[in-house]
Amino acid sequence: MTGPDEQRFAALARELAELDGVTTPSAEGRRSFGSDALKSDGHIFAMLSAGRLVVKLPRTRVDELVASGDGERFDAGRGRPMREWLALDPGSPLPWSRLAREAYAFVHG
Repeated sequence: MTGPDEQRFAALARELAELDGVTTPSAEGRRSFGSDALKSDGHIFAMLSAGRLVVKLPRTRVDELVASGDGERFDAGRGRPMREWLALDPGSPLPWSRLAREAYAFVHG
């Protein structure tokens, strides 16, 4: 059974599947790094990690969101936070859809 975060991300994936070049997790079917991510033309722009929405945004936008307390730079387990990746704080009021669309626009550019 999936939890509420996985269900929320699945709903987000269904919503964004209509965008040009978007590949959703269910469309891929393989289990490798990024297989649970939303991609635009093969480039990851949003994923779920430890129940948190993680999005790729311009560094200045990530800086702004970190400063506002809406999230932190994403660390992929290497002990080094990534400058263009934001892990949204679970308590942030920011809508997942808006951030994911912003990330899509950045990556799809």
